[in-house]
Amino acid sequence: MPPTADPAAPVTFADLGLPDELLTALTALGYEEPTPIQREAIPPLMEGRDLLGQAATGTGKTAAFALPILERMATVGDRGTTAPLALVLVPTRELAMQVSEAVHKYGRALGARVLPVYGGQPIGRQLQGLGRGVDVVVATPGRAVDHIKRRSLVLDDVALVVLDEADEMLDMGFAEDLEAILGATPPTRQTVLFSATLPSRIAGLAKRHMSDPVKIQIAREAIAEGEAPKVRQTAYVVRRADKAAALGRILDVEAPGAAIVFCRTRGEVDELTETLNGRGYRAEGLHGGMSQEQRDRVMGRLRSRTADLLIATDVAARGLDVDHLTHVVNYDVPSAPESYVHRIGRVGRAGREGVAITLAEPREHRQLKNIERLTKQQVSVEKVPTVADLRNKRIEMTLATLRDTLVADDLDHYRSVVETLCDEFDVMEVALAAVKLAHEATGAVEDDREIAEVSLKGDKPSGYEGKKKWDKPGKGDKGTGTTNWANRAEYEAAKKGKKNKKNKHTGSDMTTVFVGAGKESGVRPQDLVGAFTGETELRGADIGAIKIFDRFSLVEVPDQAVDDVVHTMGKALIKGRKAKVRRERERG
Repeated sequence: MPPTADPAAPVTFADLGLPDELLTALTALGYEEPTPIQREAIPPLMEGRDLLGQAATGTGKTAAFALPILERMATVGDRGTTAPLALVLVPTRELAMQVSEAVHKYGRALGARVLPVYGGQPIGRQLQGLGRGVDVVVATPGRAVDHIKRRSLVLDDVALVVLDEADEMLDMGFAEDLEAILGATPPTRQTVLFSATLPSRIAGLAKRHMSDPVKIQIAREAIAEGEAPKVRQTAYVVRRADKAAALGRILDVEAPGAAIVFCRTRGEVDELTETLNGRGYRAEGLHGGMSQEQRDRVMGRLRSRTADLLIATDVAARGLDVDHLTHVVNYDVPSAPESYVHRIGRVGRAGREGVAITLAEPREHRQLKNIERLTKQQVSVEKVPTVADLRNKRIEMTLATLRDTLVADDLDHYRSVVETLCDEFDVMEVALAAVKLAHEATGAVEDDREIAEVSLKGDKPSGYEGKKKWDKPGKGDKGTGTTNWANRAEYEAAKKGKKNKKNKHTGSDMTTVFVGAGKESGVRPQDLVGAFTGETELRGADIGAIKIFDRFSLVEVPDQAVDDVVHTMGKALIKGRKAKVRRERERG
């Protein structure tokens, strides 16, 4: 139980019973007092209790489990073994590095030996580190299983296991790996599980592997009454074909200090990065298809502020913490409202205002409504800036630049130039020429194409003339008596009595993918989910119906991800072998 029932009472880290070495390290790092999750989690963890916690990124949960691990290490002293005392499992390599760095900082005075273990890094280096001996291993599940099979990671002496962001690991298809890893640890171990959400799968995992856990739930810090919102949430409705152009224009008007743009697929990341660089931004892409060296280089540029924009997939950006972000952009409406909440939580910290921008296609109005219901906040729907809006914004920026230059009062060096020109031209003409040069020096790309205005609901099929059957009262929408179709294809399909398949969890339109492996290859549904979520940017909830036949399987995936899935899975292994992957309708 927490040391006090009053969350507002002044509790210090010393009150939690941490050893002097850790208190000194925390003071040096500028930690003044524990966060709510640290106040509630550290005491029961130091007592040896199992713990099930619901908490999002940014609440301080890394220290909440790292400090009790280090306290136990200090209590045990020299164990006389090279095997780890604690194992921390995380979904991504970025989070593995981040957690490992934090544990090392906290435990430097104790001589804590911490090793991050993840895919994409030469395994030889990890083998050497494990061979020398380590106290805390921070690992991704796949690489942990690899080391367990090699016997290079021996878990016989593990006293504490932490599953950080457990919901994300399950969504990525690591359920079997987690079961295998936990099965390789002593039954007497202490188990800690943190998750942003607590679906039934998490409850099942906790029931199988935890003993009478303490349960805590930490919400994000609420905004005090009367304060301005810390995150301004805006949506722009655009056609898919106009998305890249619309985003460039919105960013020109917003002028972010630093931003992350979330995309669904690797292909979108690469294409959008190239587009925005062509528009004059310093954009860097980040996705699972990149090598670790490439990913490290990208993050170094973002943190050193030599890059303005990070274009990333959700999974690749998991665990990243960039403190100077001003904007988060959803290039597509997230299928899971919880993902939206997690993304926008990256901005608006420490009292600064952040901006969350979402590009929505007309058919995605239901996802926006789901987000509003979850957040209990309205997402303001605005029009994409016009060419005139963009030109006015650039004129304002030029005006501001000239004002700053005039206020600086260091212009005497140029006085002779102006006097010489004024002998030949009118002073107004000289000023106009100077303003023109200042305006053109911004390097802005000329943008004179208007972007078609569309609405979230009831926009008419482009190019369709004649009787507007989709606006007449009908059976399509029982609430209003009006049938609204986002495009002509949907209207024609409905006229023939057909309906697009929908994912029952996310509401996304689905396409069936053919996989050339089935029962004869030993393929099971969990094998397909694990392969698709491990190799692509899909989450478990994104995958629809799965049908497995003797020699092939059919898997439903979201329409917008099908091209990336076919391209990526065609090169991947399913049950240890390559299988042909293509759209199902191509099957002859």
